[in-house]
Amino acid sequence: MVGLTAARPCIHCKGPHVEEQCPLYRKALSMYRIRDAIKTPSFAGSSPAPFIGRFGYPHVNVGLLAPAELGEHVASYDNPRGWAASNTSIPDVVQMRTSLINSRTNLNVRSQSKVLDIAQEVSLAAKPVDIDVELEKIPGTNVRLDGTMAPMGPSAQLRAVTLASNPHVRTRVERVFSDTDLKAADAMTLLYDHGIEENQLSKMLSTATMGIGANRKLVPTRWSITATDDTIGKKLIGRVREFSHRHEYAAYYGGFMGNYYLCLVFPEVWSYELFEMFVPSIVNGTAKYATDNESYDGRKNYAENTAGGYYTVRLAIAEQLCRLKKQASCLALRFVTDEYTVPLGVWVTREATRNAMNTAPRFFSSRDDLLRYAKTFVHQRFGLDGDKLLARSKLLRAQAQRSLSAFV
Repeated sequence: MVGLTAARPCIHCKGPHVEEQCPLYRKALSMYRIRDAIKTPSFAGSSPAPFIGRFGYPHVNVGLLAPAELGEHVASYDNPRGWAASNTSIPDVVQMRTSLINSRTNLNVRSQSKVLDIAQEVSLAAKPVDIDVELEKIPGTNVRLDGTMAPMGPSAQLRAVTLASNPHVRTRVERVFSDTDLKAADAMTLLYDHGIEENQLSKMLSTATMGIGANRKLVPTRWSITATDDTIGKKLIGRVREFSHRHEYAAYYGGFMGNYYLCLVFPEVWSYELFEMFVPSIVNGTAKYATDNESYDGRKNYAENTAGGYYTVRLAIAEQLCRLKKQASCLALRFVTDEYTVPLGVWVTREATRNAMNTAPRFFSSRDDLLRYAKTFVHQRFGLDGDKLLARSKLLRAQAQRSLSAFV
């Protein structure tokens, strides 16, 4: 846990960390920076991302996120993979993200406008795009924390915006944008296979820059994030189902920002189940949990219980299986500890699972050995009754039924 050596609780949030590591303190610093940097409704900044709201759909807010500063370093303000790679702290992410001012205007999801053109340029660009912004009024100090999206700073109505630099767009990205006969799912898979990260793909999807020409429309950012994880995940799982080699019995463990994953892998055909639980909510060794699952054929409806996290975790697992060229069944257990002090978005679950799946796994000779290890590990690490937890797994019950059927 961050800052356990602090002599006294934080004066801002009463958490066990020093003041400099407090998310609330760092958020306040961002607000002061915005207040000091913007004395008039006009400012120049580098935009790393657009933002499409969902309220009032099909009439939505189209915004450009930018701090009141210029420079390529602003790319770090919207870089989930980079945050995970450098083990960025929660307060640092909060401070960066709450520095982003959302300069917005209202548009129909199928309309065209100069603001949309610039939002598309920002989503297509490989680097932050310099813009000159004129707002209706000086932005306030409100911030937005969300369980699906990364935090954002204050917002204000946009009066006018102009490009102040030429966006750098990769050739493949430009080709996808220009190809109005290419389906969005195929476009995402093509770009993902050529190294374009899901963060940019979701921005492109949200600003109507991919898909069949007549079908292109704005997609709220919250929806585009999950749609991207789901689409890429399904494509990868389709490849996983074709692998003839099976993964060994194994356990992967790792995490990020207080979110820990124990992923149990079985040499079976593809299936997947996710359990999510807050470790501090344990009562008599049992934690309240949310769970969703899918069989070999996938699922037909949205994962209501675990929501966007379901698709991020599935994507990270499928990525590892594709790297190994092996098929498997996977039971993923998420433990959310009190280290995760503020919600930062589902990107955290994606990167935490990637961290887990990129660690050296522990192998076992049998299913019983793997489950025995998991029960012991869960009890020792998190104080949970592993027997009660795993007894609720539909994936494990399905495996047991198949084994019994084969024996009979």
